[in-house]
Amino acid sequence: MLTLHRAALVLPDPADPTAPSLADGAVLVRGERVEAVGAYAELAAAHPGARVRDWGAAVLTPGLRNPYGHRLLERDYHPDPREGIGVEPLVDGLVDAGDAGAAGATAGPGAAGASGASGDDARCGASARRGLQRMLGFGVTAVAGPFERSPVRTAVARSGLVALPGDPATGADADRGAAPGAAGGRLLDPLAVLPLSRAVHGRVTVGGRADFAVFPAGRGAVGDGLGDGRVGGAVDATGDEAGAGEAAVGVGPLPGGCLATVLAGRLVYRRR
Repeated sequence: MLTLHRAALVLPDPADPTAPSLADGAVLVRGERVEAVGAYAELAAAHPGARVRDWGAAVLTPGLRNPYGHRLLERDYHPDPREGIGVEPLVDGLVDAGDAGAAGATAGPGAAGASGASGDDARCGASARRGLQRMLGFGVTAVAGPFERSPVRTAVARSGLVALPGDPATGADADRGAAPGAAGGRLLDPLAVLPLSRAVHGRVTVGGRADFAVFPAGRGAVGDGLGDGRVGGAVDATGDEAGAGEAAVGVGPLPGGCLATVLAGRLVYRRR
């Protein structure tokens, strides 16, 4: 089935300062691949049978990369809402459990710590699954490790997100100095800590995997979000660069969560 995702502004490659943006653009998806990228009117006319998802006054970008996966999934604990302690990650909430599990594992078969290690793995795996689900709400389609714990590796593999090697430049110590208890939640949102040009993973291109996200638009967000200070014109349906009164010039995605996340062509998150 063909699906046409329409947005007021499409940014196929925010990491490239020369790449055009598309006012009233669209991305056509077939299966898990991008079939076409262009003006909505042209794609809708060429594919009248396509299902249309119209995201309105929003910005469509490539999916985001979260470089803090090791910290968020292997150290911080993501509570179950039924625990009644909120939904924000508890910084280093898995560290003691991981140490205890490792100690139990070295005690040998039948040791008292063995069942504890199994319980710690289950808690860690459940926390990782909740953390990954929350990442989808911020437009994340790729997450960086390293992932050293087996339940975390399993959770990442089953999530469908792209697993990336760790980046020392944006590792787990990057949030040092942030307020305790607040850092973990902030790091879930790549746009809260990185410019868009560095936060995106790949680009939306014909033949590529259909990984992208749709965000609320904010005027003036391009300078902050793209990180290069440019305020470029958007290309309108005629192929000409539109003026400030005609297109969403100076508009970019706002941090704080996305409207939708598409992973390998599947709509895996939609804000309620």
